[in-house]
Amino acid sequence: MIKKGIILSGGMGTRMSPLTKAVNKQLLPIYDKPLIFYPLSILMLAKIKDILIIVNKGQLSQYKKIIPNGNNFGVNITYKEQSSPRGLPDAFILGQKFIGRDNVALILGDNFFYGQNLTKQLLNSVKLKKGAKIILHKVNKPELYGVAKIDKRNRVINIKEKPKKFLSDLAITGLYFFDNNVVNYAKKLKPSKRKELEIVDLINKYKKNKKLTADLIGRGGAWLDSGSIEDFYKTSSFVSAIENRQGFKIACLEEIALNNKWISKKEVKNAIQFYGNCEYSNYLKKLID
Repeated sequence: MIKKGIILSGGMGTRMSPLTKAVNKQLLPIYDKPLIFYPLSILMLAKIKDILIIVNKGQLSQYKKIIPNGNNFGVNITYKEQSSPRGLPDAFILGQKFIGRDNVALILGDNFFYGQNLTKQLLNSVKLKKGAKIILHKVNKPELYGVAKIDKRNRVINIKEKPKKFLSDLAITGLYFFDNNVVNYAKKLKPSKRKELEIVDLINKYKKNKKLTADLIGRGGAWLDSGSIEDFYKTSSFVSAIENRQGFKIACLEEIALNNKWISKKEVKNAIQFYGNCEYSNYLKKLID
């Protein structure tokens, strides 16, 4: 069972400069909320309450202005500063003390997930006891992504980073579930030509031991990567269309916490006071009327 999660919110966000010269990318808005709310909501939907957020050195104070410690969402949030980007598996090395002897989930801070059956998939994924699970999404241009080929039982049989020759159209998203072996596996990795630890090398260790499975975000679900300014606008437009058409908010952390019975109406009222007079507060008021 996975009860701990890591959000990797490091990186320099160079593709979004000059915006990211002053503000961390994950604190920029996706429609009406900071980007960081979206990956945090995924862990909360999976009912993960112990969360580590890894941020760039010198940017911790920015995060604590909007997410001080997680008490207002009914979760336990701790932070760890990363001096420089060393690749995704570095999250497990930096988070070794946080992870302890537990299994752990990892989500990238700039990934967006949406789907009707998403919560059910997440709750199933956190049941993992041994091995690792990756989340896949069908894409139109697999040559732009790391992809995985699976068998009929959803076991991963091949992985390739940006394949020139077609292998699979199932892209590996930025959401992963690992047993506790991930810490030792990560520590034994050697930097690639990019001088970073590669996530593909890490999950390949599980594949070689035949302990790597996958789950697919089905048709109607969405996975969006907010790595560039254009991606930000596309994701914001998606959220805007859903919220304004259907009248509910995606990644409303207080709503998730309330549904999980982690907080009461009192905490929601405190949140309304904290956010002030805005549409987000108006939505929260409807939750407790």
